[in-house]
Amino acid sequence: MLQRLTNAFPLWVLAASVLALIYPPAFTWFSGGMITWGLGFIMLGMGLTLTLDDFKRIVQYPRPVLLGIALQYTVMPFLGYTLGYLFHLPVPLAVGLVLVSCCPGGTASNVITFLAGADVALSVTMTATSTILAVVMTPMLTAFLAGSRVDVDAMGLFISTVKVVIVPVLAGILMNRFAHKVSLRIQPAAPLVAVVFITLIVGTIIGTGKDKIIEAGTALILSVICLHTFGFLLGYLLARLLIKDKQSARTISIEVGMQNSGLGVVLARSNFTNPYVAIPSAIASVFHSLIGSLLAAFWRKRPAMRWE
Repeated sequence: MLQRLTNAFPLWVLAASVLALIYPPAFTWFSGGMITWGLGFIMLGMGLTLTLDDFKRIVQYPRPVLLGIALQYTVMPFLGYTLGYLFHLPVPLAVGLVLVSCCPGGTASNVITFLAGADVALSVTMTATSTILAVVMTPMLTAFLAGSRVDVDAMGLFISTVKVVIVPVLAGILMNRFAHKVSLRIQPAAPLVAVVFITLIVGTIIGTGKDKIIEAGTALILSVICLHTFGFLLGYLLARLLIKDKQSARTISIEVGMQNSGLGVVLARSNFTNPYVAIPSAIASVFHSLIGSLLAAFWRKRPAMRWE
């Protein structure tokens, strides 16, 4: 039952988004520090599933891991920056699109990889590694790409990322190592807890920014859809071109196409005075989940053998 509820997370996020637009107070109560704590619990849950062996895979299978991370921090930031201009988004929304495109992979990508029948171990390793690197990469890329349009506090982004990513993930890893029995009891419920908090975070951001979302309308929605659609597509095509292995290419595609949008929300709320910077991250959570789920269903019907 827990797994079924977890696997339905795109439906929960979509339902919350619609409800938030119709009746914002249903979610806007979840605000302020609760958002940060919510993301912290999500990252703690991710840490509980990790061991040092996950990071050792970087040495054992360096090529797909390093390629995936390289695509994560090049393809998506380029798309976020370019699409903001092509769709003539208002500055706060364009900056928000850049911010979410510079975020690492999230735990949702591991779920989608599992559903797609792809390489879960590679997905977990890539997510963990890109998350650790996010401490440097997300602030640096956001400041580089968006700094000309708005003041970006790179150090503030760095400190926030350490607080909401490194600390809880490290706590989860240590708990898994030194309190393994307790960790095993918590792990089955951790993904569902993550889904609940992601749903609440998306709902409150969309509810709070309802007027701006309606005002931006089609341009904002299309820019987010294009960001993730091309992220999945380019991630797969480039991986197939460079490493050939179809199963690894599918995994890399999912990792590149899906961002830790919850982190984008928290960083936007903590480091930008304009609340609308957080809106693209909230909308991204809806569409990368939906696109990823459809892709997983498609690939699951077409199993890929390694080195096919």
